[in-house]
Amino acid sequence: MLILAKAILAMMLGFIISFIFGAILIPILKRTKITQKVSVFLEKKHKKKDGTPTMGGLIFIIPTLVVVAFLLLTDRMDFSENLFLVLFVFITYALLGFLDDYLIIKRKSNDGLTEIQKLFWQLVIALIFFYIFMRSGNEPVLNIYTLGINVDMGWFYGIFLLFVLVASSNAVNITDGLDGLAGGLSAIAFLAFGLICWNAKWVVGYQDIAIFCFILVGTLLGFLVFNTHPARIFMGDTGSLTLGATLASIALITSHEVTFIVVAGVFIVETLVSIIQMLGIMAFKRKIFLMAPLHHHFEKKGYHENDIVKGFWIVGLMLAMAAIAFGVWI
Repeated sequence: MLILAKAILAMMLGFIISFIFGAILIPILKRTKITQKVSVFLEKKHKKKDGTPTMGGLIFIIPTLVVVAFLLLTDRMDFSENLFLVLFVFITYALLGFLDDYLIIKRKSNDGLTEIQKLFWQLVIALIFFYIFMRSGNEPVLNIYTLGINVDMGWFYGIFLLFVLVASSNAVNITDGLDGLAGGLSAIAFLAFGLICWNAKWVVGYQDIAIFCFILVGTLLGFLVFNTHPARIFMGDTGSLTLGATLASIALITSHEVTFIVVAGVFIVETLVSIIQMLGIMAFKRKIFLMAPLHHHFEKKGYHENDIVKGFWIVGLMLAMAAIAFGVWI
């Protein structure tokens, strides 16, 4: 019962502070013209979204850090190297995404950091993560507990770790194309991993990582008040890169990499569709889908934005429930 109370209180505290912060931040972003220009390739109905404030990731990033700091200072959370790792990824990817958004706004185009620049800084973050991860007593082992499989990856685990962090951060970034889509799916994913973390008793600081997940679920719900259709603010790379990388870091720390594939199923499919589309154009000079990522394909098919988002949320929730059964119960 205490665990349930902690989870609910963490979400409630995160939601309240996020909602208040969002109500204050959005008018400031509008006045300072920190807004986003919609891509010319999107449907005409998206053009009315031109001028919508961006960098909305701050609405859940800053309140999450404030709540975590408060709980740590009041001894309601314990600090551990594993929690530090999660916070390290959360903060560094937030800064990377913020820089990308800042350059886009400054240049008044959709050109922020180059892919090489992004990859370089993601590599630096991954190397630091790997060093602290190994120093904390973790092992470079891929575990599939349900099947009783343990694979010692040795030094190759560092490359694997980089791939997971980069792929996950970019997957959420690709999915962030409709009002509330990435935010809702992320809230579902972190809720699932909050429950999974609380069962990962072999991980030092597992309860505190779980509390972090529930705080983030609360702040994401506060963000969704402003981000669902019609969105009053966009997440931006500030939020999407942060969410994807943080989710991946928690999966790595708790040795639930395979479970992560299930939880992030919608993000992965969105990414695969984009890759297939690109390969189809390169190899056959034709599109496989009407438009990539997948949510834009359904838009081209005539589905309303709200229906696509709700459908993707339902799929994400079903996958999350399956992952909880796989990662905790089975």
